[in-house]
Amino acid sequence: MSEAIETVAKLRERFPDSVLGYETDAAGESVVTLRAKDLIPAARFLRDELHYNYLVDVTAVDRLKLGMKPRFATIYQLHSMEKHDKRVRLRVPIPDDSNPQVDSVVGVWPTANWHEREAYDMFGIRFNGHPDLRRILMPHDWVGHPLRKDYPLGGPRGGDYGQEHIPFKINWDDDEFRDLGRQVVEVGEPYSVPPKKADTNRYMVINMGPQHPATHGVLRVIAELDGERVVALYPDIGYLHSGFEKTGENKRYKDFIPYTDRMDYLSAMSNNLGYVLAVEKLLGIEVPERARVIRVILVELQRIASHLMWLGTHVLDISGTIHALLMYAFREREMILDIFELVCGARLTTAYFRFGGLSKDVPPRFARDVEAFLDIFPKRLADYRAMLDDNPIWKGRTAGIGKITQEEAIAMGVTGPILRATGIPYDIRRVRPYCGYENYDFEIPTETEGDIYARYLVRMREMEQSVRIIRQALDRLPEGPVLTDDYKVAYPPREEIDRNMEALIHHFKIATQGAVVPPGEVYQTIAAPKGELGFYVISDGSPKPYRLRVRGPSFVNLQALDIMGRGELFSDVIAIVGSIDIVLGEVDR
Repeated sequence: MSEAIETVAKLRERFPDSVLGYETDAAGESVVTLRAKDLIPAARFLRDELHYNYLVDVTAVDRLKLGMKPRFATIYQLHSMEKHDKRVRLRVPIPDDSNPQVDSVVGVWPTANWHEREAYDMFGIRFNGHPDLRRILMPHDWVGHPLRKDYPLGGPRGGDYGQEHIPFKINWDDDEFRDLGRQVVEVGEPYSVPPKKADTNRYMVINMGPQHPATHGVLRVIAELDGERVVALYPDIGYLHSGFEKTGENKRYKDFIPYTDRMDYLSAMSNNLGYVLAVEKLLGIEVPERARVIRVILVELQRIASHLMWLGTHVLDISGTIHALLMYAFREREMILDIFELVCGARLTTAYFRFGGLSKDVPPRFARDVEAFLDIFPKRLADYRAMLDDNPIWKGRTAGIGKITQEEAIAMGVTGPILRATGIPYDIRRVRPYCGYENYDFEIPTETEGDIYARYLVRMREMEQSVRIIRQALDRLPEGPVLTDDYKVAYPPREEIDRNMEALIHHFKIATQGAVVPPGEVYQTIAAPKGELGFYVISDGSPKPYRLRVRGPSFVNLQALDIMGRGELFSDVIAIVGSIDIVLGEVDR
């Protein structure tokens, strides 16, 4: 009996009337439909007795246009850190369409806190028992819930649904110019007040950001302090919210690929890969081996480039260490961006991967340029480690600071180098391999201290392992096509269009309509540089996703800032934020 079937059997045995249905998705993963009133006891059973101790994601679906009753359902992606082949998805229909409510699972899996706040913000679903249920991405006074299917793309205007107001001419009598040129303006209601649990009478509560450069973007942190010691940290996000999920549900599948570049804009290749893999599962297509190997090379180069950006800026954050290292890190990163530009013409926003392969083959000099980088980089990386590993200032600002334990990391859903720095060798490339990673020989670096210094060591060793993977990929890079020959999904070759009417028709349909994805759902996850990046996609059989959910690692990892910061000096908060390695474009999405 498979683990998934055994899970369902045990659920049904313990809660006979709770399991309303069971199916598998496009990737063969188990989906269990569970009665809403039994969610909490079932969740505790899954965590405590079946060892689903890692809640990967929580989101929701508005099934209004699918014609399904009830209208709303919450979705829970579960995984066992003890037995990695155990993963299951819970679907919980919410009975009341007019006032959707479901019990909060924060008491079972603390990482659900921000996920449930996002579902409340975007769908208007109330999570009973949530410790701090308020908006998280939209302004506190925003009207409506953007991911509902009856909510217009333009958003609200004047309290009613309507198109977004865009001024096309300047009228100096408009309210927006009322305070122009005045140095002192009346203070209105704050964008977001401190959470109710903040003790403003006993402790000092101050703002850090959102304009602070060392917050790595427009992040605001409300810090509760006892003198110079941190009592609690409350991240306030949403200043960059771009509505990627709403946009994706209104774009053809193929047209959303460039949008993935702009979330974690330091990991465009990885974002491309996670999304196209999800859609490929729904399409049921195979990718040519040459394309699979090139994908591995590029995403491992992207991992190195992302870690180099983290290294340079993190060292810069911690004043007193080696500022020149920022320029050194950028020097090697530029070589990687040169390779990206070589293969697709872009350096940051690559949009190079396609459903079924690549947009085009790499040029002849590709392998030579990658080898040239691999010849240089290990020595440069060793130089960086010589500068920092035993540097007393660096260690004084990182060792023993910003700690998180294994248990806390799992409870908060933390992944990537932060989780591996606690000693847990969890890497999607190994536990749920994709792109043929099961055929590569590499190690999963871990440390045990769970502090800033341990995260530094893990990332440095990860770059060494990426070099190891890329060398193997170059050795096994085969000749052959880089795009599927399924012309209902991919453009036919130009020579085919010139002589084959059927190929011309396929080209026309893909250009005007895009690939038609069969009905179904899938959750695809990859090991992005910052942690687990997941795409949950529901298809209704049209050329556009019905539901497009992005589970970003920066969003989830940032939630653990409070745990890492408690008891530390306020001056260490910058170092802790830097050690998480966030990109606000992906946090806010």
